[in-house]
Amino acid sequence: KELLSLQHLLSKPEHHDELLFIIIHQAYELWFKLILKDLEMAIERMESIEVLSARKSVYRSVVIMRVLVQQIHILETMRPADFLKFRSNLNPASGFQSLQFRELEFILGIKERKYLRFFKNNAEATAQLEKRLDGPDLRSTFYKMLGKLGIALPEDAHLIPLDEKSEQGEQLIAALAPIYQKPEENLELYLLTEALLDLDHQLGLWRFHHVTVVERLIGNKIGTGGSSGVGYLM
Repeated sequence: KELLSLQHLLSKPEHHDELLFIIIHQAYELWFKLILKDLEMAIERMESIEVLSARKSVYRSVVIMRVLVQQIHILETMRPADFLKFRSNLNPASGFQSLQFRELEFILGIKERKYLRFFKNNAEATAQLEKRLDGPDLRSTFYKMLGKLGIALPEDAHLIPLDEKSEQGEQLIAALAPIYQKPEENLELYLLTEALLDLDHQLGLWRFHHVTVVERLIGNKIGTGGSSGVGYLM
């Protein structure tokens, strides 16, 4: 009952599509909550070298992300003209303000301290993001696990882009290659690595689909949080 009472429409008279907009974003936050829990579990499992258990948690996040990619297209059932009837009521709300999405980026290893500025007036949220910044993430934990398993990696492997044309970059690729060259000999690691790649792929798809939906609804207008809108998302 309490969950169903959290949709507060600001448009007067109330516009039906505002309810759609609110529910979609609230549903995202619920899914983000579960993804964060599953990725925390995956990190714990990797720290204790329980490779298949870690894969299970990552894979569920992949399946949820597939739902999120499809879910955003429900917004396309709303005409741009209808969105404009209540869009001004959303100001200054923005996706920038999704604490959990920033937490998701941080726990994946995309640790950008600059995003803390969007929460400068929220001490509790800032503290939570600081905790994520200083805590373990999926990327670095995965490499630490490989080291424990005897795979020789260059120092600070989690900071090296896989496409980097450098000696360290080549060393990293050489260390990871056997997982794919001989999957039958590294089956558990292969399955986990594939799940991690799938997660990365689905996050990229979600970003891309987000751009196309926003472009359809607002064109080249400024974003509600003051960003450049579609240009920023691209």
